[in-house]
Amino acid sequence: MGLLSLGTPLPWKEVQKHSDHVRQHGIQQFLHIWKNTKDKRGNSLLWGDEVEYMVVSYDDENKSALLSLRQAEILMALEENETRQRKIEDELGIGSGQRIPTFHPEYGRYMLEATPGYPYTASLEDLLNVELNMNRRREIAKQHMLPHEFPITLTSFPRLGAPGQFTDPYYPPTGNASRSFFLPDELINPHARFPTLTANIRERRGSKVAMNVPIFKDKNTPTPFIDPTIPYDRNLYPEDANARDGAAKPDHIYMDSMGFGMGCCCLQITFQATDIDEARRLYDQLAPLGPIFLALTAASPAWRGYLSDQDCRWNVIAGSVDDRTEEERGLKPLKHQRFVIPKSRYDSIDYYISQSPECRPEYNDIELVKDDKIKSTLTDAGVDEKLANHYAHLFIRDPIVVFSELIDQDDTTSSDHFENIQSTNWQTMRFKPPPPGTDIGWRVEFRSMEIQITDFENAAFAIFIVLLTRAILSFKLNFYIPISKVDRNMQVAHRRDAVTDEKFYFRKDIFAPVCHSHDAQSTGSETASEDASTSLYSSDANGSTDSVVSPPAKPVEDEYDLFTIDEIINGRKRKTTTNESSSDVEDEMDQFPGLVKLVQSYLDSMSVDVETRCTLNEYLDLISKRASGELYTAARWIREFIRGHPKYQFDSVVGSVVNYDLIKTVGQLTVGNEWDGAGEKLLGGMTGKRYRSS
Repeated sequence: MGLLSLGTPLPWKEVQKHSDHVRQHGIQQFLHIWKNTKDKRGNSLLWGDEVEYMVVSYDDENKSALLSLRQAEILMALEENETRQRKIEDELGIGSGQRIPTFHPEYGRYMLEATPGYPYTASLEDLLNVELNMNRRREIAKQHMLPHEFPITLTSFPRLGAPGQFTDPYYPPTGNASRSFFLPDELINPHARFPTLTANIRERRGSKVAMNVPIFKDKNTPTPFIDPTIPYDRNLYPEDANARDGAAKPDHIYMDSMGFGMGCCCLQITFQATDIDEARRLYDQLAPLGPIFLALTAASPAWRGYLSDQDCRWNVIAGSVDDRTEEERGLKPLKHQRFVIPKSRYDSIDYYISQSPECRPEYNDIELVKDDKIKSTLTDAGVDEKLANHYAHLFIRDPIVVFSELIDQDDTTSSDHFENIQSTNWQTMRFKPPPPGTDIGWRVEFRSMEIQITDFENAAFAIFIVLLTRAILSFKLNFYIPISKVDRNMQVAHRRDAVTDEKFYFRKDIFAPVCHSHDAQSTGSETASEDASTSLYSSDANGSTDSVVSPPAKPVEDEYDLFTIDEIINGRKRKTTTNESSSDVEDEMDQFPGLVKLVQSYLDSMSVDVETRCTLNEYLDLISKRASGELYTAARWIREFIRGHPKYQFDSVVGSVVNYDLIKTVGQLTVGNEWDGAGEKLLGGMTGKRYRSS
């Protein structure tokens, strides 16, 4: 969540008066950063992960697992410990790789966020330390909790908002910030930013947020499913009428508060690029991978005490912060608002920003809603059209939280107004300029992945994404597909068992065209790209290989195809399909090397000792087996655990005892137990540097 500003937050009616001021000065702050850093070159790869935890409180006597609301006390103890340890580290001259991790607050009072004590480098040694560092973070967090508390990494808590008690201590489901039917305001981090964010989103929207997730229709689930736990007759607040007026849909699990989305946990990775151009390239190339890794890390099949018919969190969070008015959602003609906006401010990206020749105009194929005045301000200052479009699009949004003490700022030294808008555009990728007055470079953040149950899994996905970025740059890989297809993939990724049962649009020829020059000064990177593309495709019986050069004028529609995630991750061989009514070949499917093989090829180009390679291969094996279906996603494993529990009635209801046993088993997997027992279908055959609770 980063640094939280201190001050007096304004209510929405006051924020409205300052919206133009924040946008205008936010753009001026960006321009100051851009002018000072656009030509900065030579930053080394630095990267880090953000792991989010839920603190659970076990009541073993009553077989209950609750969310502990002691975030403030735990964070205070962790901060005191970090201060002591930093002093010792400085005195002893301990290197950056051994620095104590840092803990941060999150939206929910039951949540913690942890980051490495210092950024990782591209070294293999740092890669091998990722899992150990995650182990250490969890162990340190546990040491500052009560004996019956434990930090788990679970994307969504199955009984958040269910009838009865789900927090420790109990609070009734009410409060003026969210006005939720199901969640108490006491669940929200009490820092002024968070209740204000919640209330201002509701007030700007003109109603409570509304998320409807399809119910999983089990053998005894009523049809139609009309949720009996919704208090339709409550009349505490004007928004209580929302559900009666149609916000709650039949055959769906209805949720009405920001806490259902921002109370989820995820795994995010941030990379520092060598310069702005490399950052823009990585932003674009990682964007099509967002939906793929959302499906591959799917971990949230249960909501508000029910099993759902989807596996991922993304659309729930998108709905939970959707502050668009009815006009902006296209439900009423524009009268008071400036734009019809197709998406929530938490969604997939809408625009590619790289200036590389591989980024064809046809890939940006959805209408981009943008503020033309802001675009003119940017282009008049020298910003190129693509980057100007990017920020003119982000800045169609209003600020949600404004602190009265921070309205007037020095635009040459502050970035608060810029970050106010930038950081509340929660998209699958985030393009991050350097903070003013620092040595930090241009960065990109990969944001789509769901948190995994064990440190081994989270380390595997973090390391895989890092290695994939190295392969992208080393081999000049090209993953571009039209943005509209990325959007479609995001929708498909939510579907139950999408990782094995669905197909996703993906680029067929991922090697950027190579200029075959006889010039003696041809670059080594071109040679590396050509060698990689040749070696990654299998030879046929005659020893020939496929062409490594894509025709520059190929129609965009011919550049992509529907792939299974298994094919995207593990590759597919060339095969043909024949029309049943004809002997003629109807279609020819291109072979594809697979992302795992690309990473393996990158490692082949490095001097990697056998022990290190074996460790990295185990991480790659997890990714490969999840993609093939040999190992389950967390979502499938959770669903099967619930449906296989003796107390489950096959009516889609996740009862308190079922939830308790699930959370206890998740805790056992976390500390390295049951990998070949209850967790065999999730982790069977894996080893990992397993965290052991002290």
